Amino acid sequence: MPALTYPGVYVEEVSSGIRPLEIAGTSTAAFVGLAERGPDTGAPRVTSWAQFQRDFGSFITDGHLPLSVFQFFNNGGRQCYVIRMTRNDAEAASVTVQNRADPPTEGLVLEASSSGAWGNFLVANIQNGSGDPDNEFRVSIRRQPDATTVPKDFLSTEPLEDFDDLSMDPDAPNFVVDVLERRSALVRARVSGENTAQQAGVHRGGRGAKVPLDELLNLQIMIDDDGLRTVALPPEAGAFDTLAEVAAALQAAVRALTPVRTSTDPDAYAGFTCAAEGEGTQARLVLNSGSTGPRSSVRVLPGAASDASGLLRLGVANGGRSEGGIAVRRPPVTGPLQLGDAARKAPVVDVVPGDDGVAALTETSFQEAFARLDPVSDVSLLAVPGEVAVGVRTLMDLGTEYCSRRPLQDLFFIGETDAEAVTPALGLAFRDKVNSANSYGALYFPWVTGPDPLGRSSTPVPLPPSGYVAGLYARTDAARGVWKAPAGTAARLNGVAGLVTEVGDVDHGNLNRRDVAVLRRFPGVGVVAFGARTVASDPEWRYIPVRRTAIMLRVSIYRGIQWAVFEPNDEVLWSQLRLTIGSFMTTLFRQGAFQGASATDAFFVKCDADTTTQADIDAGVVNVLVGFAPLKPAEFVVVRISQQAGAASA
Repeated sequence: MPALTYPGVYVEEVSSGIRPLEIAGTSTAAFVGLAERGPDTGAPRVTSWAQFQRDFGSFITDGHLPLSVFQFFNNGGRQCYVIRMTRNDAEAASVTVQNRADPPTEGLVLEASSSGAWGNFLVANIQNGSGDPDNEFRVSIRRQPDATTVPKDFLSTEPLEDFDDLSMDPDAPNFVVDVLERRSALVRARVSGENTAQQAGVHRGGRGAKVPLDELLNLQIMIDDDGLRTVALPPEAGAFDTLAEVAAALQAAVRALTPVRTSTDPDAYAGFTCAAEGEGTQARLVLNSGSTGPRSSVRVLPGAASDASGLLRLGVANGGRSEGGIAVRRPPVTGPLQLGDAARKAPVVDVVPGDDGVAALTETSFQEAFARLDPVSDVSLLAVPGEVAVGVRTLMDLGTEYCSRRPLQDLFFIGETDAEAVTPALGLAFRDKVNSANSYGALYFPWVTGPDPLGRSSTPVPLPPSGYVAGLYARTDAARGVWKAPAGTAARLNGVAGLVTEVGDVDHGNLNRRDVAVLRRFPGVGVVAFGARTVASDPEWRYIPVRRTAIMLRVSIYRGIQWAVFEPNDEVLWSQLRLTIGSFMTTLFRQGAFQGASATDAFFVKCDADTTTQADIDAGVVNVLVGFAPLKPAEFVVVRISQQAGAASA
């Protein structure tokens, strides 16, 4: 309320007490399995098949994850999370190269960004950096089509990744390890523990230094980044006849200086050396800092009055070159280095081939993979395509257990029988192996058939259905809502050629009674999902849309009333909660989400002194009771036909 100080009309906004709730997403899937490459930590979001190929590769021989993600998008999915699993004995391809020390030691390790044989196709090329070629280097990455040979014209092709002006200084912003970690999708870098060489910073002048100097007696020198210092040579230096005499005078003049910064090693000046080498057109000066280490350096910059750097060929502009204290740690210029398969000859000192591994995936492996979804809050479907059993347990058990144990219970598992279940009897036998009886998952039978994604077979091959079904869920949710069963003659699976076994009505009835969701093929329609039951033992949660609607309500309300935490716990808060949740439920009712001819029949929201007692208030608790009448699918349509007897004739 504004202060009322003058006669007139005052206008202010007053909250209605209703805070809109958004309907939680229901069609974002998470897929778990093996992939050619890609991160093996976390759960990256993927929004297209093209992105999946870029980040995780294409179809593989020992896993169905890539195809299932492809069919998820092909059947209507919009986005998903991908959890790439790796075998315990998988290896990342790498190559280790020497540094430039004398004698050289192990220097830099370039390693594929993730394990797998895919890294053996990567080829690295190391060149001098463009900006500071003596201290920095450039790494370009290409991928060859054949892991056994590198084409002769390979380096003329455009690199997939190119990183210039990289440093071996761990404190520099362009440190090679940090740059590749941030920017490369293909490789990572490590500095070998043996790479500890260092030298005194050195500046080698360009060849062809001349004397006498006449009146050009000053130089601008920076040692160990201590600041630009003007060094004045004695007057007699102008008449020196030899470069050695100039070198001795320059050395004495620099040694007479003291550090500007307290952090600068005094030996940088006190131990400074300058020597002449070569004669005639090959004559040049070599300047060395008196210290060693990462900061050790000598640079000459032109610009002083009576500047002698031109005649002495000092400074980059005059052909001079500077190397820092750790320039010897950088790798030398190399030809193409194939990660995982480079020849072991200098500068290559070690090679580790990339390998997908052969170790079996264990129950713990899958549980750890599921746990990578813990931080993800906007996922609603989970599938492990093609992986159906781990030891004596099924992935159906592991998946539904994980979904039901999540704090918000916001996931639904899409399971499938194994590939060997090629008859209804074998499908029922697999169902007997499933011990889970909660409603957070559905089991689909049989597998579908489709084109071989690897092109090895000219006839359709068996493929797990979970990726197709996840896409169907997303398509149905978008068109009709999560309360519509993802089944029926409109629930067609795109991209399938058929089924591994055709299921008749009698077998379908037997499977349906055991809560197996059956895929059928009908003339003129194609292959469709024709089952909508969860594996729950509780009839109240028998149907997929009922469970998924409850998940949607739980997540939507949970996210939408966070504002109520720490509000005063009284009738004002209770009425706001009733209005907010009631408005949300009314919107859903109008969209056809619930049973009932009226909103009163469809749902209720109760939050008052009956649900929240004084004891609850004292404990800081407000209780909201929300009930809804779920829509249940018309699973059995019964038509009774009878004759009309005794009708009078006209």
